Amino acid sequence: MELICDYMKDGDLRRKLNHLTRKTFGFDFEGWVAGGYCEGDYIPYSFLENGRMVSNVSANRMHFMQKGVKRDYIQIGTVMTDQAYRRQGLARELMEHVIRQYEGRCDGIYLFADLGALDFYRGMGFAEGVQYRYRLKPEAWERDASARPFLPVDPKDGQIRQRYTDAVRKSVVNSVLEQVNKFGLQMFYTADLSNVYYADDIDCFAVLENEGDRCFLQSIVCKKHLSMKDILPRIRGEQSGLLLGFTPCGEDCGLFEAELFDGGDDYRLFYRGKALEDMEKEKLYFPQLSHA
Repeated sequence: MELICDYMKDGDLRRKLNHLTRKTFGFDFEGWVAGGYCEGDYIPYSFLENGRMVSNVSANRMHFMQKGVKRDYIQIGTVMTDQAYRRQGLARELMEHVIRQYEGRCDGIYLFADLGALDFYRGMGFAEGVQYRYRLKPEAWERDASARPFLPVDPKDGQIRQRYTDAVRKSVVNSVLEQVNKFGLQMFYTADLSNVYYADDIDCFAVLENEGDRCFLQSIVCKKHLSMKDILPRIRGEQSGLLLGFTPCGEDCGLFEAELFDGGDDYRLFYRGKALEDMEKEKLYFPQLSHA
């Protein structure tokens, strides 16, 4: 069995990764790579046997500004093993290899674990953590009909697409825990522009998703810092509540209620490294669009 890594520019090996990813998770990376959004921060570590990719663990280089301090983390993702090769310790071996590669050379390693794999990560020496999500206080959402609203962008408009991709690449810090190298992951989630909105008078993009009577503001992308008081009046609709997909900056925290969040029915956060112990104490939330 052969261990290979960092091969996303190799079309043949990438096709093998895509095949395993489609079988396991129902998606692949081909459109993301073809769009020019893969810039080397996603590093797969895989086992090949007889030309077949049978297991993978990927390391994602994550650069954050965390309360004004630069942090370099590794986020582990795309952990998968072909069904015919499971229960042979392949994922564990790859995980141990990745940990040896990066531990001590970054500020911490973390991942969002599937609920069926919690014992596996506990057995790998990861600590289980929690985050805080932020919900807008009902009285803080002041509707202002005079404010120019966020409007959905046209995915066929090449000019607005270019403006958005430029903004993602050059976006300023708009949260207490902000991914600096967000381009690859943000575009993985939003390249189709389906949930991207734009307010032209403040030159700001917002990634918005409606969930029933609640609005989920996943991301703000702009080239100059804006207060949430500039953002909120521009969100239209009949929603009765708003949830953030990031941690608000200090001057905006009074508008929101912080609620302890363990991942609910979706995942659990696991980590290694002292810098990540501060997540709960500092009431932080990994940006929703930074999940690998």
